[in-house]
Amino acid sequence: MTKILMVCLGNICRSPLAEGILKSKLPKDRFTIDSAGTAAYHIGSRPDPRSISVAKKYGIDITHLRGRQFVKQDFEAFDFIYAMDESNFNHIMAMAENDNDSSKVKLILNEITPNENLSVPDPYYGGDQGFENVYQMLDEACDQIANRLT
Repeated sequence: MTKILMVCLGNICRSPLAEGILKSKLPKDRFTIDSAGTAAYHIGSRPDPRSISVAKKYGIDITHLRGRQFVKQDFEAFDFIYAMDESNFNHIMAMAENDNDSSKVKLILNEITPNENLSVPDPYYGGDQGFENVYQMLDEACDQIANRLT
């Protein structure tokens, strides 16, 4: 079973979207996908209603997801850890204890723009279009991940 973790800041906008999108593209019997945030702001919270809405628009239900914080044990539990932006990437890497831990961490948009280290913008303070834009970016990146892993 391959285990993949999506990580953003609060685990209510980008990473739950990425989790839902990737789950829709990979066989459930071979992959486990989860999400987390580097901050503790939204532990136990549902995804942002705008994330729920854009996911629903594309036939993906993320209403059951709940925010949780990234912990060191996630390095042991997951094979791949995808950060949504450079700040979260750096936060995760600071928690890595060895090369094995750090080798699991990648910026998700490097899947579609290798080595450019682009960030998925945080749509939290913007309007609905920001969530649509984020969905499209994550959908493309998750297509690449799914194609590589299956």
